[in-house]
Amino acid sequence: MSAKTQHNNILLAIIGFAAVIVIVAVIGFFAFGRDPELIQGQVEVSEYRVSSKVPGRILEIRVKEGDFVKAGDTLAILDAPEVRAKMEQARSAEDAASALELKAQNGAREEQIRGAYNVLQQAKAGYEIAEKSYNRVQRLFDEGVMSAQKRDEAYASYKALEAQMKAAQSQYDMAVNGARREDKMAAAAQVGRARGAVQEVTSYIHETVQIAQMDGEVMDIYPKLGELVGTGSPIMSIAVMKDLWGTFNVREDQLNGLEIGKTFTAFVPAFNKEIQMKVYYMKDQGSYAVWKATKANGQYDLKTFEVKARPVEKMEGLRPGMSLIIK
Repeated sequence: MSAKTQHNNILLAIIGFAAVIVIVAVIGFFAFGRDPELIQGQVEVSEYRVSSKVPGRILEIRVKEGDFVKAGDTLAILDAPEVRAKMEQARSAEDAASALELKAQNGAREEQIRGAYNVLQQAKAGYEIAEKSYNRVQRLFDEGVMSAQKRDEAYASYKALEAQMKAAQSQYDMAVNGARREDKMAAAAQVGRARGAVQEVTSYIHETVQIAQMDGEVMDIYPKLGELVGTGSPIMSIAVMKDLWGTFNVREDQLNGLEIGKTFTAFVPAFNKEIQMKVYYMKDQGSYAVWKATKANGQYDLKTFEVKARPVEKMEGLRPGMSLIIK
């Protein structure tokens, strides 16, 4: 066999081997296809922050991170001496307003009523004497014995004492009836205002004792004992563990089957288990989350959607931050 023939045989063998490799690769590509794309999300949980309406110093923290608390449990106690001082002021104002209202309701003192009554009796006595004197003078005048000047003087004295008696009667009535209706209403309104101030300060005092609003797990505690916290400053955060859901960021070409109300299967790597979840929320992430095409031909921009889904059945041990995988 010549050297040229041997060389050709080797070349044909190499070409044949390369062709076999290409054919096997093509068959494997079409037989097995590409690996499915994975969509990864994570478990989220509802949280609420515990904070106070009044500033104060942390006097006591009765829980620690990781504790499970029930609604009504005491979480922290604050020291707010300014609020206690305001309570003393509010109660003093309420006492003063109540005293003024009582004074208005009771009217004048008994001694004042007796004094007005005696003045009235004195005025009545003077009026009766003046009336009798005027009647006698009037008869004498009619008989022509008394002059008109004397009759007019008796009449003036009679009318003056009559007016004095009426004035004394008014003073006595006012002493008996007490304050005016409007004054009583104003005094009652002042009492209501003072009581409202007491209730307001009482609500602030209640804010110095922070209690759990819902069952949950203590996630984070921010201040330390003795630290000063301002109005509305968070003291701790509570996770409502019964309200768990999964959040996924999904490109719109991968949304097939992810519709509100539909269920899908998600894999939980932490337990090596699958879980059924139901979609309840979908919203596009905005222009900042748009996937941009890299080629001008045959490709287009795709938006990213935030998809939220809740577990159909409760999975024990599922916690916030755990990964969720959708194939």
